[in-house]
Amino acid sequence: MTSTEPGVITKLSPRPFDATVSRLTGLIQEKGLKLFGVIDQRAAAKDVGLELRDTTLVMFGSPAAGTPVMAAAPLSALDLPLKVLIWADDGKVNVSYYAPATLGSRHDLSTELATRLAGIDPLTDALVAP
Repeated sequence: MTSTEPGVITKLSPRPFDATVSRLTGLIQEKGLKLFGVIDQRAAAKDVGLELRDTTLVMFGSPAAGTPVMAAAPLSALDLPLKVLIWADDGKVNVSYYAPATLGSRHDLSTELATRLAGIDPLTDALVAP
């Protein structure tokens, strides 16, 4: 059941779920980005007696890159900081996020501002590299 939602990029991780989450948070730190939060949505579901596949949302970014975007387009703060969803499905570990072009279009960002969000692509490429 891999997502095919328009504007969402999904990559397949070669690692187990927990290792993928750990690798992403490590890459964020290595790159000097700010880790705003890690939400274990499966654990939250379990806390209220519900079942959910392994699902973790990682929020991160660069205030130096994101602040000018939010200053120019205040509603972009609904999409910032950047988010990567790591989720298990049918024995596979998926890494999903909104495409930078989608965010740029959604908030009518100039090319210069939209480029500030593009670092998520190489970061997730490194995440899913063998």
